[in-house]
Amino acid sequence: MSGLRKVYGRTVALHELTLAVPRGEVFGFLGPNGAGKTTAVKLLTGLARPTAGSGSLLGRPLGDRQARRKLGFLPELFRFHDWLSANELLELHGKLFGMEPGQRRRRIPEVLELVGLADRARDRVGTFSKGMQQRLGLAQALLNQPELVILDEPTSALDPIGRRDVRVIIQHLKDAQVTVFLNSHLLSEIELVCDRVAIVDRGRVVQEGRLDQLLSVGHELEIRANGLTELVLARLGERWKVREVAHLAGGQQLVLSVDQPAEAAEVTRFLVAHTVDVLELRPRRTNLEDLFLQWVGGSQADRPEPLLVKVSDGDVPAS
Repeated sequence: MSGLRKVYGRTVALHELTLAVPRGEVFGFLGPNGAGKTTAVKLLTGLARPTAGSGSLLGRPLGDRQARRKLGFLPELFRFHDWLSANELLELHGKLFGMEPGQRRRRIPEVLELVGLADRARDRVGTFSKGMQQRLGLAQALLNQPELVILDEPTSALDPIGRRDVRVIIQHLKDAQVTVFLNSHLLSEIELVCDRVAIVDRGRVVQEGRLDQLLSVGHELEIRANGLTELVLARLGERWKVREVAHLAGGQQLVLSVDQPAEAAEVTRFLVAHTVDVLELRPRRTNLEDLFLQWVGGSQADRPEPLLVKVSDGDVPAS
């Protein structure tokens, strides 16, 4: 997508969204309610047309039917025919995909097994729990063996076992070089499965990059110790940046910024040499929730300037 913009009347849903997703990547698309995520998905799937800008899906223009045949999609809000069995529902969707009868006979049992519904294939959808219907929705998204899967809140109705199963399926798709575009409010799930993320707020991408790089910005050590005097803290401050100092029951807690994680050993030697009793020392890692709140939390005036995401080099089939 390049400079993609969508306006509904006087409401600007997307502001010049520029984004690229390389083949075989699990990409997390995050943002608060009303940020423009659903609008972006509608443009990707051809359910809406952009007001301005351009984009491609699997190397073809947005809305192209050939590209859509290679797309799997699980929307956040879906409703299946209650009177159909799981088999019948997937048979219907297989026909809509244009799958041959032999393909449908082979593929339907495969996807039901994959999502853990093989033993409920003949049961009516109306008898399924919300979590089971979520699994069935995932099965229909994978039925046509897509090259790109767009999942909108795929674990919202699932218990911890179900969420683990979805993570396994996403890893299976990644191993098969299937691109996964994942939209979820469960940041802990995103952190476990995604290669890269984009955070969108008020119709703009405000941060984007590889998840491991975004979460490793800066290095901090969290230290619990006894004997941290003002003199020791002052000398620590001459070499490293002291972020926090707190007095707790049974000791003191110190947060220190260092240039490299490997400096932990040097910090330990320094403290021991100054007769500080080090009880615990561990790296403090930024998590995705902290990053998310940094970019979309608080007032608009407090937020960093939004970024215009550059299109990455190389094969970009899903953008």
